[in-house]
Amino acid sequence: MRFSQYLVTTSKEASREAECVSHQLMLRAGLIMKFAAGIYSYLPMGYRVLARITCIIEEEMERIGAQRLLLPFIQPAELWKKSGRWESWGEELVRFKDRKGADFVLGPTHEEVITQLIEQQINSYKKLPVIVYQVQAKFRDEPRARGGVIRAREFLMKDAYSFCQSKEEAKAIYEKMKEAYKRVFSRCLLDYRLVEADTGTMGGEFSHEFIILTDSGEDRIVECEKCGYVAKLERAVCITDEAEKGERQPVKEVSTPGIRTIKELSHFLACQEKKTLKTIFYETDKGLIAVLVRGDHYVNEEKLRLLLKAKELKLASDNLTRKEIGAEIGFIGPVGLDRNKLVVDNTVMQGKNFVTGANKKDVHLINVNPNRDFKPTLTGDIRFPVLGDSCPLCGNETKIKRAIELGQIFHLGEGYSSSLGATFLDKMGKEKYFIMGCYGIGVSRLLAAVIEQNYDKDGIIWPKEIAPFQAVVIATSPDTARAAEGTYLRLKKAGIDTLWDDRDVSAGIKFSDADLLGIPFKVILGNIFLKEDKIEIKTRRRGEKEKVGRNGISQRVKELIKDAE
Repeated sequence: MRFSQYLVTTSKEASREAECVSHQLMLRAGLIMKFAAGIYSYLPMGYRVLARITCIIEEEMERIGAQRLLLPFIQPAELWKKSGRWESWGEELVRFKDRKGADFVLGPTHEEVITQLIEQQINSYKKLPVIVYQVQAKFRDEPRARGGVIRAREFLMKDAYSFCQSKEEAKAIYEKMKEAYKRVFSRCLLDYRLVEADTGTMGGEFSHEFIILTDSGEDRIVECEKCGYVAKLERAVCITDEAEKGERQPVKEVSTPGIRTIKELSHFLACQEKKTLKTIFYETDKGLIAVLVRGDHYVNEEKLRLLLKAKELKLASDNLTRKEIGAEIGFIGPVGLDRNKLVVDNTVMQGKNFVTGANKKDVHLINVNPNRDFKPTLTGDIRFPVLGDSCPLCGNETKIKRAIELGQIFHLGEGYSSSLGATFLDKMGKEKYFIMGCYGIGVSRLLAAVIEQNYDKDGIIWPKEIAPFQAVVIATSPDTARAAEGTYLRLKKAGIDTLWDDRDVSAGIKFSDADLLGIPFKVILGNIFLKEDKIEIKTRRRGEKEKVGRNGISQRVKELIKDAE
């Protein structure tokens, strides 16, 4: 391919809207073009990388026996209503009516559609297990698209689905998929972590995420650098401190006019936020509950839901709380809440002499103690970790780091098959629900993830398997242009995917653009070629140079590609 004919425009300056390194470099290198918030076109150079990543995924899926198909992007709402996700997905799910008034959605994922397809295609255990997958555009109306393609509204995703006759069979495929993902990410030269994750809106029994650590990430993980423990922030186990020492003091009321927030309260009373308590009310399918955490902690609603074994959980409105408690928001505390179910975080139970609301306007209580002044209905780990928490495995201090999610795998069980009535006949002729799993990789997000871990001050450094071109031929003067064309044709004939920079621009611009684009090898015909009849090869990743005769150039580039990362 000739550079002069290629649809690519590079830039020296980073866009002001670009928030992270990958976004800046993708725009500068002409890989993507923005059309609206979270919606991008992939230009030829970017699409070549997408295609190579897709090829790696396809190879690894085929290796474990997965079959590729293509499902409809537009999905009937009826399926989503049957599965219960029509309401639970909220505003991220784009709903619309066709001209006949029927409800449809833009596909954010395909569990419902694939379950119906398999139910119609498979009716016997003899055809199980089966794994199918697709690579397709998805749309989720993210409230805050950011980071370029890291958090886009429209994105390319590989989603796979497994259907089995038993939990043992399903777990075996889950492990196969986990190993396949490891190979995909390793081939993309990513330094990844595998962490336990919440099942979220997908549902299911358990899940794992593959993530990379980067300052541009929007996810948070907890990591212990001593023993290697790592978990998503929402899944991390919070270890309870040792019981606080000292005497329990008598409860006293203090006037706190207009003091409603933890920050204001700690400043007003000159106490640490960890010596205050927050009382928060939630509506659940089991009724209204009060939840108590320390002032410096936040309620983890997923942990709370699991502890309560609740199907529904949402923050109670201020009006409902006022009606139930008869107190002003900002002044509510646990003392006297005997008629309400009180769920208390473990850390609270180890403390003494807290400050809480007095259930009276402009009044707080000091020296409030658990088990003496209030008694919990239920206790447990219901908070998010904070900086300095102890590792649940070794007790060392943990750190909270930013991360990008690369992919997630779910053991779904019978959730979708039972709600959608998808069954098969087992060996005994008995009707059973399929045991399902689903497995996603953000294909377009991988471009950004790879760049976040493979770049320098000059631009992108693509791994060899996903680089848009393996080599670029550069002539530094008109005197070497003809020889450069011959070298380009020789490399192409040898099966090396090569770009020929035939533009009428300076050698400096050619070198800068080659580095920005991240092409692994520069094949240079310059002064050394004129003086010694030698062609220079420069490696992008290590910056190493060597000289090769023109007759040996194809073989040497092949050898370098084979040995490259």
